[in-house]
Amino acid sequence: MERTPPHPQVAQFALQQVLEALVDPVRRSIVTQLSAADSDVACGAFAIAVSKSTATHHFKVLREAGLIRQYYVGTARMNALRRADMDEAFPGLLDALTTPQARQR
Repeated sequence: MERTPPHPQVAQFALQQVLEALVDPVRRSIVTQLSAADSDVACGAFAIAVSKSTATHHFKVLREAGLIRQYYVGTARMNALRRADMDEAFPGLLDALTTPQARQR
């Protein structure tokens, strides 16, 4: 049984879906934290003030938009920012969102 959830291919990315995913401040925070991390991050390690079920929803929205890749290491669901894929589909979008200047706006 495959435990890795489905992820869209780069050709399936839709700008509208990506922008709708990024409009939520919790999801932007997740993307920003992943961008700043030295390695992939477990779901429970994010600094977000929402319930576990709400966090699960936010991760699903980000994954379905193509912004993150999720996989398991043991029982931990890990998250990786799909920066290269996003840069291929929408050059500069993540840079505009995750630079220190963008976070201050």
